[in-house]
This record gives sequence, structure tokens and C-alpha cells, in this order.
Amino acid sequence: MSPTTQLNLNEVSTLELAQALMERLKISPDDWHRLKSNRNSRASEQAAAAMVFLVKNEPQEAQARLEQAVGWLDKSISAPPCPTHGHNRDGVQKE
Repeated sequence: MSPTTQLNLNEVSTLELAQALMERLKISPDDWHRLKSNRNSRASEQAAAAMVFLVKNEPQEAQARLEQAVGWLDKSISAPPCPTHGHNRDGVQKE
């Protein structure tokens, strides 16, 4: 970034920074199938969400997201099957 377009972090709240990071790391619906089993992407997404909850003083929600992040990293959790698996584009069960 050039000095004229550089974000002044002093003008942005901690919550806004955490939310921006969460938004950046969130897996979009278009990328879901490609990244649903990517452990780094899933852990990053959950850790960023945990930061938002910490900043909002919601430690139980933060802990749940951090546990999910650790689960992705230590391979104790995996992506569930796609809810539309076995269905056509209209959501109708394939025969």
C-alpha cells in the first residue's frame, strides 16, 4: 500500500479489525467444496471467529471456536458430508 492509501489502524476499532479478519478468512459458498476439508483454511476461519467473540467479551463462544480450530489442526474433526450430496442443482434427490 502506498502511504496515501494505507489504512490508519488507530482509526479502526479492535472489533472492526477482528471482524475484517474474520470476513477475509471466511470460506465463501463458492469456495466451500474446494476448501471444506482444508485444515488450515478451516482452522483460520474458526480462530478469526474466536477473536471476534473474545473482543465482544463472549469467552464461551470464543472457546468453542478455538476448540474447533484446534480440532482441525490436530485432525480430530473432519468436514461433514455435503448436505446436497446426492441431490441435483434444484435440491431434489437423485435416483
